[in-house]
Amino acid sequence: MPDSQISNKEMEALRVIRSHLMKYGKMPSVRELMKELNYRSPRSASVMIQKLISKNILEKKTDGSIRLIRYEVGETGGISQEQTVKVPLLGTVTCGLPVYAEENIEAEIAVSTKIARQPGKYYLLRTQGDSMNLRGINDGDLVLVKHQEHAENGDIVVALIDNEVTVKELKINEENVVLLPQSANKAHTPIILSRDFAIQGIVVSVIPL
Repeated sequence: MPDSQISNKEMEALRVIRSHLMKYGKMPSVRELMKELNYRSPRSASVMIQKLISKNILEKKTDGSIRLIRYEVGETGGISQEQTVKVPLLGTVTCGLPVYAEENIEAEIAVSTKIARQPGKYYLLRTQGDSMNLRGINDGDLVLVKHQEHAENGDIVVALIDNEVTVKELKINEENVVLLPQSANKAHTPIILSRDFAIQGIVVSVIPL
């Protein structure tokens, strides 16, 4: 069984990797990790990655790419997941596929169960644009989404429309539903739909970056 204890340098690398994932939605390259950790050669960064893989903190996928599967470090240097739940961080969403598809997962991030309340499935999604900035959701922010196919009037939903994922406020009336932007940019307009459309989840928290 791999050793779960990690050194101070490994903790530092782990925090750099997590920060890069949260900001850019992808793992740092070997050279980016080398630069952030002030290493003199890419080999040192490669060795660090292999150490984190051996301790089940990083995972090498079948296509050769690397993803983060655990990050929360306890006070004793071990990996702690007390009062947290693993939440997938989604990278670039392929149009036409469900948001929650396995192939979209870039990492698994530990999130407090006070936010990601159980039971339930959650995922983190990076937002684009300014269509919801009046609700505190800005370009590049992460939103924590509870995965479900129904929502209530006034919820901020993640919806699949014309093979694209959008985040909007849901308004329901007797005949149809409206996906409302909440933006200072008046170029954004409502989307009027029948009741038969795909909800991917509801936004429960915003993580500004």
